Order: sequence, then structure tokens, then C-alpha cells
Amino acid sequence: MNIDSLPFTIPQLIFSVFALITLIPLCYHLFLFLRLALYKTKPQTSSRTHAVSVVICARDEADNLTNNLPGVLIQDYPTTHEVIVVNDNSYDESKYILEAFQKEFRQLQIIELQQEAKMIPGKKFPLAVGVKSTKHEIVLLTDADCMPASEHWIQSMQSTYQDETEIVLGYGAYHRKKGLLNKLIRWETYHTALQYLSYALAGTPYMGVGRNLSYKKTVFYRHKGFSAHNHIPGGDDDLLVNMAANRKNTRINIDPSSFTLSRPAKNWTQWIRQKKRHYSTGKHYKNVHKWMLGTYAFTQFLFFPALTTAFIFCPINWVWIALGTRILIQYPIYAFTLHKLGEKDLIPWIPFMDIWMFIYYLIFAPSVFKKPENSWK
Repeated sequence: MNIDSLPFTIPQLIFSVFALITLIPLCYHLFLFLRLALYKTKPQTSSRTHAVSVVICARDEADNLTNNLPGVLIQDYPTTHEVIVVNDNSYDESKYILEAFQKEFRQLQIIELQQEAKMIPGKKFPLAVGVKSTKHEIVLLTDADCMPASEHWIQSMQSTYQDETEIVLGYGAYHRKKGLLNKLIRWETYHTALQYLSYALAGTPYMGVGRNLSYKKTVFYRHKGFSAHNHIPGGDDDLLVNMAANRKNTRINIDPSSFTLSRPAKNWTQWIRQKKRHYSTGKHYKNVHKWMLGTYAFTQFLFFPALTTAFIFCPINWVWIALGTRILIQYPIYAFTLHKLGEKDLIPWIPFMDIWMFIYYLIFAPSVFKKPENSWK
């Protein structure tokens, strides 16, 4: 074939591909993520309080229980509530620490598991035991390495429930510390929340995080708990939400008083292991969610290689216009949502984090195809 006979030139073809790769993530920002940037909590016309059961699973978490459990136990919540800690086959001092707390806080209930569940890897069995042991319809989940960001966490999360609400998605942040790793961890956590909160606002919720998640026991029993994915080590939070959440029954809460704070990974190896375990569950999402998430991630990953190619082969003015458009749309949305989620110190890092996401996808994309580890600790 004669290249001269083609209706377009090679630079035009390269720029067209680059423009498409640029346009697709911009559509996600304008039609999905902008919803979170503009989101405002509607004022409540009436104040209702519900009985709440907080459920925490712990395995060898003596230090975390000592540091974080008091924040759950001293919540300013006048209505009936209980805190259930499932101590899952711990070998450390967790049992004695919990018993000491129980003497002071009557709402604390302890479940001691002393035998591993066969054929059910991960956290699902102890969590199922905890949920089934609750006295109240509204279940509020967090982890042993998390602490509420305020003493009004229970109050804020339960206040999100309305007549049709069955699931409430919260934000589980990480403590702010010095160092690049901490910023990368918090950016990834924010970026994940940007997606699942925005998708929920768009009427297609697909996941939540167990660090800060609430649902009604009715939902848990309706979908037979975790039985559909008991064989998968992870997914006790996101896979249940992916299966049960819909446009009508799911709401979000981004009030700062509803946040939880977790201790971030101490080193790169620990963080990479955590993230690989999480991404191994994504292949079990509904097909529509896999397609939407995959398209966004794939085009985000391709952007900088495509940008480099376009700078080499295409008219420079065209490339700068496309790049400038991308920056003018994406970066303000990042800035507004970072501010809403209490991560405003990351705003100056947006250009760096934008480039970092290419490396991030390069590191973690293979995890989607690998078999996850069986242990949840």
C-alpha cells in the first residue's frame, strides 16, 4: 500500500490516537468525578438515631487495639450501640487487652475464635461471625488498625441512613506522616475513593472499604453473607458491596467527622503486598464495573507514552493544546476532591502524582491475574 494514497498522514493518525487516549479519562472526570467535586451533603429535615453495632476483626493486633479501640469506645453517641471485637486466633496479648477494656466499657462485646475456618481463607469467617452476633440492624465496620477521626463517627455514619438506604460508603484515610511513601499511599487511597464515591453518586456503586463501611444486616442475610465468594481471601468489603449495592440503596458520607484514620504501611514491601492483595479481587466485580474501571486505568496508563510519541511526531501546538485541556479539566477536579476528603496538602503534588500513576499501574496491573494470598494478616 502506498502511504501517500492514505486519506491521513502518520502524524495525524498518531495525534488522533493520542487525542482519544486523552479524551476518555476526561469524560470520566467530567461525567463521574465532577459529581464528587460538586457534592454537597443535603441538610436533614429530621434527626433520627438508630441502634448501631460496630464490628471489628482482629488477629494479633494488641498494639493497634491499645491505640485505636478507645477511639471507638468513647464515641459520643447517646443511642443504644455495641462494639463487637472478634479476636481471630491471636497469639499475642489481644485477649487480655480486650478483657481489660471490657471492665471499663460495658458496650464492648468480645468473641474469641480459637479454630481456623476450613476452606474459608482471609477475614470473611471472623467477620461473618461478628455480623451474625450483632443485636442491631445497622452494622458499622472498621479495622483494628483504624481509629475514628472524631468522637462523632458513629453519629455521622448512621445519620446517612434514609428510608431506602441499606449501604453507606465512608472514607477511610491514612495518618499524615513525613516521607514520599506516605504521600503515595494517601494519594492511592484518595484516588480509589474518588472512583468508588463518584460511581455511587452516579448511581452505579461498585465497592466500599472495610475501614469505614456500614450496611444493614438485612443486606448481609439477603445475599447469604460472603458465601458467593468465600473461596477468595479478600473482598469481604468490596465484593459484598459490588453484589448488593444499587442506585437506590447506597449513599455516601464525606463529612470529616465520619472519616476513619489508619496507620500506613511502614515500608514499600508492606504496601505493595497490601495493594496486590486488594487488586486480586477486582476481577470478580460485575462485568460493567470491570469494563469501566479497566478502560479508565488503561487510558490513564497509556497517556504519558502517547504524549511522548505525540511530541516526537506531531505538530507541537496540537499536543500542547491537548495537554493543556487535560490539565485544566483534571487538576481542578483533583484539587476540589482532595480538599473535600481532607487531603489538601497533596494538592501541590498533583502533577507528580499524575505521572506516578503510570508507574503505579505498571507495578500493580499484573496483580489482577495472580492468585491472592490466603492469609488476611
